[in-house]
Amino acid sequence: MINQVYQLVAPRQFEITYNNENIMDNNVVIRPLYLSICAADQRYYTGSRNEEVLEKKLPMSLIHEAVGEVVYDSKGVYKVGTKVLLVPNTPVEKNEIIGENYIPSSKFRSSGYDGFMQDYVFMNYDRIVEIPDDIDLSVVSYSELVTVSWHAIQRLEKRSISKKDSFGIWGDGNLGYITAILLRKLYPSSKIYVFGKTDFKLSHFSFVDEVYYINHLPENLNIDHGFECVGGKGSQSAINQIIDVISPEGSIALLGVSEYPIEVNTRLMLEKGLTLIGSSRSSALDFKEVALFYKENPDVIEKLSLLKGKEFEVRNINDAINAFESDLSTSWGKTVIKWIL
Repeated sequence: MINQVYQLVAPRQFEITYNNENIMDNNVVIRPLYLSICAADQRYYTGSRNEEVLEKKLPMSLIHEAVGEVVYDSKGVYKVGTKVLLVPNTPVEKNEIIGENYIPSSKFRSSGYDGFMQDYVFMNYDRIVEIPDDIDLSVVSYSELVTVSWHAIQRLEKRSISKKDSFGIWGDGNLGYITAILLRKLYPSSKIYVFGKTDFKLSHFSFVDEVYYINHLPENLNIDHGFECVGGKGSQSAINQIIDVISPEGSIALLGVSEYPIEVNTRLMLEKGLTLIGSSRSSALDFKEVALFYKENPDVIEKLSLLKGKEFEVRNINDAINAFESDLSTSWGKTVIKWIL
């Protein structure tokens, strides 16, 4: 069948290309229903990545956060109409030690590999996760970001000391908010503190124990473990502030992405015997666990819905451009695309 793919060919410029796909291949044919724009998509869309990277990766279909429905399955494993989360990470080899999202050869949609801005996507059976029909699809369209936070929490759980009476989250944006939701559920008896700098954003964290402004921390504050969800230039001050207030032998989960090297207070880090845990993307297992987490904790969907920003119906390329341009001025939440091309 002929499939239309909407590719970014240059900053702020989309074009349609056509691929001939064999529906009898060992794939499930999925129709994307809702997509969500990520900051990484915007770096490509605006051309803020360096020219070398853009030249290497474009043309490319954007977006790696999506939910869709099965339209054809030659094996009959899934019924037509089944709603599924789409896993953007696509490993091409197995490794018994290294996770699929850390194997260098793994492909990742919307990062050098076509994303979900297509009429149909052809997914391996292990790259889709079934979800209930009655779940809010527009909200779970950004489940990929939830799985990123989930993955980081699982890594910290496995690699950190057993004392987990308190957690600190640096970053009052989308990732910080999701991390706070998950920690509140996974560690109900622990203290959850959020550190940020914007009143409007911090007002969303009503379910945590305390929110603090990064320039006005109380004296003698201590946390057992920290999550850095800031990224960019701000990650340096965030990490060093965590090092200042974290207890000895605590762990710091790093989730924020910085384009440039940062300086870290290694003297105090060594003195306290701290552990830095890097975390990137997520695996199909994380998607499965998050889908089960939704089922067991339906109130989480309600909390995640507060992240939903504007929803755009995209029927043509101009609509897609409008959605991306609007998202650039969004200070809180996720821009959602209802994909009806």
